[in-house]
Amino acid sequence: MMEAPVRVRYAPSPTGYPHVGNIRTALFNWLFARHSNGKFIVRIEDTDTARTVPGAVETILESLEWLGMDWDEGPDKAGDYGPYFQSRRIEFYRLAAEKLVKKGDAYHCYCSSERLEEMRAGQVAAKMPPGYDRRCRDLTDEERQACIAKGRKSVIRFKGPKGGETTFSDVIRGEVTFENRTIDDFVILKADGFPTYHLASVVDDNKMLISHVLRAEEWISSTPKHLLLYRSLGLEPPLFAHLPMILGPDRSKLSKRHGAVSITQYRDEGYLPQAMVNFLALLGWSLDDKTDIIDTETLVKNFSLERIGKTAAVFNREKLDWMNGVYIRSLDIEDLSTRALPFLEKDLPGSVERPLDFEYVKSVMPLIQERARTLGEIPGLTYFFFISEIDYEPELLIGKKMNRDITLQALKASLESLEKPGSFSRDELESCLRPLAEKLGLKAGQLFGTLRVAVTGLTVAPPLFETMAVLGKDKCLERMRKAVLKLSSVESE
Repeated sequence: MMEAPVRVRYAPSPTGYPHVGNIRTALFNWLFARHSNGKFIVRIEDTDTARTVPGAVETILESLEWLGMDWDEGPDKAGDYGPYFQSRRIEFYRLAAEKLVKKGDAYHCYCSSERLEEMRAGQVAAKMPPGYDRRCRDLTDEERQACIAKGRKSVIRFKGPKGGETTFSDVIRGEVTFENRTIDDFVILKADGFPTYHLASVVDDNKMLISHVLRAEEWISSTPKHLLLYRSLGLEPPLFAHLPMILGPDRSKLSKRHGAVSITQYRDEGYLPQAMVNFLALLGWSLDDKTDIIDTETLVKNFSLERIGKTAAVFNREKLDWMNGVYIRSLDIEDLSTRALPFLEKDLPGSVERPLDFEYVKSVMPLIQERARTLGEIPGLTYFFFISEIDYEPELLIGKKMNRDITLQALKASLESLEKPGSFSRDELESCLRPLAEKLGLKAGQLFGTLRVAVTGLTVAPPLFETMAVLGKDKCLERMRKAVLKLSSVESE
């Protein structure tokens, strides 16, 4: 028999914005679908209406688009198995729940929230495992009618087996077995008519012909519940693959302090989508034992479930920064300038005239491309190219084994040389200033250090001659003259 086509889904809940772990799950599903010539479906699991965050759906889809993860069916791409919001599929879940009740595999539970809280408190006090005590499991018809007559609302619970085992073969982890006695009679339909995750995911995965469920390891304990539901509903389950956890560098659960923030925050900080995809793909998967930089096309070509590891992956922000820097260095100047421009427009000081001259931005970018790890760092690396006035302490002009008077002499001599007519190119600057250092009895590094502070206000900046050439003759000479005035105000030793 021919294998069924690969159909996988990314099913986020709009109760928050997608973070690193959530998007890693989406990426693995997308890579598997694209590698297998299958379908990638986006389904919004929005049945927890009380916790729904306004704008979360838009941010989820925006995040996928930013990373280049296109979907074949979803909220804005009609398919044969919609709708793709669970809140619009309520009838499917109601029918499934009623079928299970009629079959005797589920029952109405009339226990109040107060009673359930008391029950759990008693279990905790007795050091018993938490779980529903099945009080309503075997109510008589008369007892049920009495509850209804009193106006009690009910949930529907699945009637789990009290003994035996449920075993399944996880694509990544192999055979996994749970004892049924550890599975309580879980709720499948809430009193408001909305399903729980367990029922909704089973019904929808079946109706959408999902072939593989790739999801986080935290859901592995839910799998036996889902298999029991599949069996009771007479449905064929998909294959399950539970992805390894992502831990912080200290091996603790990934949290905001490690980088578990909204994926759009990384975009806003200036990480490139190609770098982010590359980095996330290596959180639990590998091409081989040595390759770190892998473009998306290569990821798709080589992705397989067999190379997903069982052990937890470590989220290393330093590695992400390094990787992003590699991708920034691979951009051509036109592309880098285009990507950097919004960050410059947003983060340069307010005194800088907008809009920025794109050609000028292009002349600046080659000077910092090797140093920038994120696009968000570029304004901080380049602001002195754009501002009118630079501010620094005059003492910074005085280099090692130099004093005020020697430094003033060096600045004045440099001004005199550079004020002469001629080209202000990188090569001309070097051919003028390098011999001048020797003439002044200074090491080249001493003179260049003074000039670097004079024209940038910094002791560490891009290569001096290239920087001066981009700043231009007028701006450099003006800043050098101001440096002379600054240093003249400092008392001589």
